Amino acid sequence: MEQDLGGTFALGGDWPVRRIGFGAMRLTGPGIWGPPRDPGEARAVLRRAVDLGVNFIDTAESYGPYVSEELIAEALYPYPHDVLVATKGGLDRSGPDSWQVNGRPERLREALDGSLRRLKLEQIPLYQLHRIDPQVPAEDQFGVLQEAQRSGKVRHLGLSEASVTQIAAARKFFTVVSVQNQFNLADRHWDDVLAYCSREKIAFIPWYPLQIGDAAASPAVQRIAAAHALTPGQLALAWLLACSDVVLPIPGTSRVAHLEENLAAGRARLTDAEMQQLDGIGRSGRTLRQRLSSIGRRLTGGR
Repeated sequence: MEQDLGGTFALGGDWPVRRIGFGAMRLTGPGIWGPPRDPGEARAVLRRAVDLGVNFIDTAESYGPYVSEELIAEALYPYPHDVLVATKGGLDRSGPDSWQVNGRPERLREALDGSLRRLKLEQIPLYQLHRIDPQVPAEDQFGVLQEAQRSGKVRHLGLSEASVTQIAAARKFFTVVSVQNQFNLADRHWDDVLAYCSREKIAFIPWYPLQIGDAAASPAVQRIAAAHALTPGQLALAWLLACSDVVLPIPGTSRVAHLEENLAAGRARLTDAEMQQLDGIGRSGRTLRQRLSSIGRRLTGGR
């Protein structure tokens, strides 16, 4: 039985996905390294997510490394026709909790070919540059992605942890359909990117979406969560969904019960007054949506 997952968004303009997706990073061992303690439960989480209507699954070569992609194929291949599996390349791993940016063209090509093989796909629906490597000319990295799309290895392309300037630079090489940046109720560093994506109808995929930090103890969070029978984490997801219709949160977990709890957040409908209270947590002055509107006008020269 499908959940209400916050409506749909046409990713790339041609692939409707439900707005709450699944982030598969946690389907690995401690430190995002090696296999999970319970591979059977990890596969069950993936299957249950699809059963409940999730059709956007986000992973990366570096999760494990390789482990997350392999589990997705084991659990879901052949994929249901509407399921979009997105993956990423551009980070190397040397051990638990250790990540190294590597955007050398030959390494990106190797990563992409490996992801195609592990996911058992002839074409990856969405391939994202995990990080833009400051040690490699950006145009070289964007050129590899452009080449992959032209050859048919990928359908759509996106970026991760990218600024507005970097997104604009990448768009000279290919259509950027998604941007995956850290963003949540406690961390709004990428306000300007969310505003840009909202204006340009680019999917904004907030990672670490359940993070709420000290705000969990605020009277506003506790009052609003209680009014909707939500946990603080569920409220954080509901807030993200209400920020903009281009936002696609990808909460992850390795447990079926936690998955079901996360997806239930899609049923919540926050009022304007509640959004104003949540927008103001840890902030002074304008609400988030007021700031997004202001940023959007500035990016378009006042339009």
